[in-house]
Amino acid sequence: MCSLLFIGGLGMSEILLIALVVLLFFGGKKIPELMKGLGKGVKSFKDGMNEIEKDIKEMPENKTDSSEKKSDSSENK
Repeated sequence: MCSLLFIGGLGMSEILLIALVVLLFFGGKKIPELMKGLGKGVKSFKDGMNEIEKDIKEMPENKTDSSEKKSDSSENK
């Protein structure tokens, strides 16, 4: 059986016990709402990460453009 990194040394019985406790605390109707909110949070986080990566990739292009503009303006003087 493939063990996931975030689960660590938990066995199947421990995972089932945790799931049962969560079900008892929150109830069957509330869990889908919690998972929906968690999914929206993960999506928002991924969108933010993609936006930051895009900004970082565009940054060197802006630096070269601005340095070319400075050299052009100094040549005109």
